[in-house]
Amino acid sequence: MFEAVEELIGEHADLEKRLADPAVHADQREARRLNKRYAELTPVITAYRAWKQAGDDIETARELAQDDPDFIDEVKELEQGRERLTDRLRLLLVPRDPSDDKDVILEVKAGEGGEESALFAGDLLRMYLRYAERIGWKAEILDSNGSDLGGYKDVQVAIKARGTIEPGQGVWARLKYEGGVHRVQRVPATESQGRIHTSAAGVLVTPEAEEVEVEIGPNDLRIDVYRSSGPGGQSVNTTDSAVRITHLPTGIVVSCQNEKSQLQNKEQALRILRSRLLAAAQEEAEREASDARRSQVRTVDRSERIRTYNFPENRISDHRVGFKAYNLDQVLDGELDPVIQACVDADAAAKLAAAS
Repeated sequence: MFEAVEELIGEHADLEKRLADPAVHADQREARRLNKRYAELTPVITAYRAWKQAGDDIETARELAQDDPDFIDEVKELEQGRERLTDRLRLLLVPRDPSDDKDVILEVKAGEGGEESALFAGDLLRMYLRYAERIGWKAEILDSNGSDLGGYKDVQVAIKARGTIEPGQGVWARLKYEGGVHRVQRVPATESQGRIHTSAAGVLVTPEAEEVEVEIGPNDLRIDVYRSSGPGGQSVNTTDSAVRITHLPTGIVVSCQNEKSQLQNKEQALRILRSRLLAAAQEEAEREASDARRSQVRTVDRSERIRTYNFPENRISDHRVGFKAYNLDQVLDGELDPVIQACVDADAAAKLAAAS
């Protein structure tokens, strides 16, 4: 069992040696790549050594139990501990999503429900901004289209990790389960009769692509400029600072008007476009893959109505994994980890089952 780890031990030792060489750090990109791989392998090697040590301890305890029955209970405890280590090691060896360490661009769009849906989109945006703040991530609003009552018709946010990223704790690793239709049940601010209404907002999460990952030819783009609209400073409605980029091969259109300068809006729009193109390429690769491969890559799918936010009952329900809790107010204030962890655990269990 776990024979493949022996090869990883050799790779881990080689990485350790290379990272100790100052010459390697002259190339920062290569050094980051090696550090990333080293960080991925370290938990596997640590768990494997603990698993092997547990096996040795069990053998020793069994030998002692032949002469002293008091060691029988210790054998049982050690065997249970090794079973837990076996499950952990199996999980660590399941193929990881290669995008798990990436930062993301998260988009929230109002759906059915008119102004109430836009207000709910604003609630979701605040939830994600508060969650990012709690985790220690950096969040930057790239572009937004507000509604009359203070909500959002649509808004795009870049969310980035700070410092060293632990395996499985990257922004994409945690937020990739948020994509889908989020449904709200509450008495809207626009409702005079006190009736509960149901509306929805859509969330799209894509890993942010680096320029080297997505190649965009200069002839692939049509760039239009126009005057930005809505509340703002002196540049609004007076200068052609807003930018609309159309990616001709795919038909993807991205617009940005938040920044004062045309150049800044163009850069923000290109960031969003690169992330959408990367996501489209990954989805295409998944479609072409076998059913088994798809189940390993993404087992908690982004089906419609992934979650319901019920205000009268202060309840939040995730329909994909059966999660339910009655602390909606706290979740909307950024305490999203238990909900996300339920999705992570369900995904891991499905991957383990597929690998078995």
